[in-house]
Amino acid sequence: MSYISSAAWHWRTAASFVDKILKGAKPADIPIQQPTNFELAINLKSANMLGIIIPQSLLQRADEVIE
Repeated sequence: MSYISSAAWHWRTAASFVDKILKGAKPADIPIQQPTNFELAINLKSANMLGIIIPQSLLQRADEVIE
């Protein structure tokens, strides 16, 4: 199970930083941004191998379920 920020968010943020730097901004002057959206991924195969039962309500909330 993992709870991480979206990979797409990281790419968009990186592109924004590169754009600002290429336009002349100093990297030290660019504010740090924190992710606002997170994704929940659950690996059912690993959970079953470890004997962990994942509640159905948690599976429904997950963005990605790996079977």
